[in-house]
Amino acid sequence: MTIHTVTIEDDGSSYRCSDTLTLLEGMESLGKKGIPVGCRGGGCGVCKVHVLSGSYTKRVMSREHVSEQDEAQGCVLACRVRPTSAISLRVIGQMKKNVCRVVEPTVVPDLST
Repeated sequence: MTIHTVTIEDDGSSYRCSDTLTLLEGMESLGKKGIPVGCRGGGCGVCKVHVLSGSYTKRVMSREHVSEQDEAQGCVLACRVRPTSAISLRVIGQMKKNVCRVVEPTVVPDLST
């Protein structure tokens, strides 16, 4: 197991990530923030990043969120790649819809009177 530094250029933050974890798993395991988190399985596209420098191994990515051209230019889903060197990246993904609904509090009538 090798540990690599991942730098998020958007805010200048960085964290250390094992080559056995995806970029997203590494960030979450340390309680860090920076890359948006969605489904964690490649289906939502929320964790899309542009790798500016460094190398990585990757798993299959949804073409709905990452085209072959995007992938060739270093745009990948953070939940589908593992670092093989230090990595510098920029966040592209974002929440396109609200995944949590607002629950209005219910008014309980006062039956004591």
